[in-house]
Amino acid sequence: MAPGAVDPQHSNHASGKMKVPTRLYSVSTPPSLSAFHELCSQTASPETYPLASSVQKNIPIYDASSLSLSSPAQTSALQDEWYDILLHGPGVFVLKNAYPDPWILHAANRAFSAIITREAASSKGDHFAAGGRNARVWNSFSKHCLADPASFLAYYSNPWLALVCAAYLGPAYRVTAQLNVVKPGGAAQVPHRDYHLGFQTAAAAAAYPRATHKASALLTLQGAVAHSDMPLASGPTRLLPFSQAFDEGFVAYRLPEFADYFAAHYVALPLSLGDAVFFSPALFHAAGANALPDFERSANLIQVSSAFGKTMETVEALPLVERTWEALREMYGREGMSREVSAFVAAVAEGYPFPTNLDMRPPAPGGMAPESEQQLLIRGLEGGWGVGEVVDALRAMKEASGA
Repeated sequence: MAPGAVDPQHSNHASGKMKVPTRLYSVSTPPSLSAFHELCSQTASPETYPLASSVQKNIPIYDASSLSLSSPAQTSALQDEWYDILLHGPGVFVLKNAYPDPWILHAANRAFSAIITREAASSKGDHFAAGGRNARVWNSFSKHCLADPASFLAYYSNPWLALVCAAYLGPAYRVTAQLNVVKPGGAAQVPHRDYHLGFQTAAAAAAYPRATHKASALLTLQGAVAHSDMPLASGPTRLLPFSQAFDEGFVAYRLPEFADYFAAHYVALPLSLGDAVFFSPALFHAAGANALPDFERSANLIQVSSAFGKTMETVEALPLVERTWEALREMYGREGMSREVSAFVAAVAEGYPFPTNLDMRPPAPGGMAPESEQQLLIRGLEGGWGVGEVVDALRAMKEASGA
């Protein structure tokens, strides 16, 4: 556009000739499956990613053993390729030999095995499986360190992991991890997207404006390090390349027609011990079924968060609720769950239950998240709780959410 020219769309807005589009996706009008098919029918070209050793099933494969960390030019070019893959391309890539020293993984597995044995007495919730069906270690990041500092140091000082994280998220990112061991006969997950909006219900996700749907995928990087070999029969993650670019995906993935499309078109690749796969949280994906007898598929699920997913100041809800609860109860008694009551609850309490301690507050099967402070306050208003009861409940939630 020439300097000084007027953007036609802006001009139409200003003149009233164009209706402002809705800021929300509709849960009553299904997204276009044909548009989704067109998007996912693209082909990834090896020429686009020259540093990849190959492209298999539309997934670029990189081999750390044949790449150099000593060349700033090559590492920058690698990060350019990875960023393009995650944002504009297939949405997923494999980094083979990301952990070439098997000692690190064997030591980590011994630590995880001890943790699993110690925690076996407690029934754990999982995002997709009932407690006990898989072996899950929530916050494997911290528990690994406390159980075996030496292998933890070797594991997370991996420069390849840092290079991938910075490529997508920039500096000051935060690493978390959860171990998942899928036992023989373990069922496949349903196709889904991940944290943040992927952990909401369809109705809750649809309440966020379109820009937030785009932003959600930019705030997190998903990864998985193979802690065992993963032949195809063991059910390595099923992936749908290019699906992360579908704008309505956080609303669409729960719909039966999109789940059916995923089932007919997903791809999966075998992995070896020490390989890693990284993907956009918006990519349609699902862990596969473990059809091998006497074989446990083990992966450390790496979830890395952007520095920008945090507030500027720390707000502690408990003392604020304690000082205002009686007046809020009176307002609720007069008005019910009015706009004013809802507005106050939204302002004073945390509406998002993460970060939390998933050992103490696990998501129930069929649910993706534990109760938030806001949900607790609403429950307290509906239940007629007194100040002491709501304060005790908030305090218990805070204590249970701590590390």
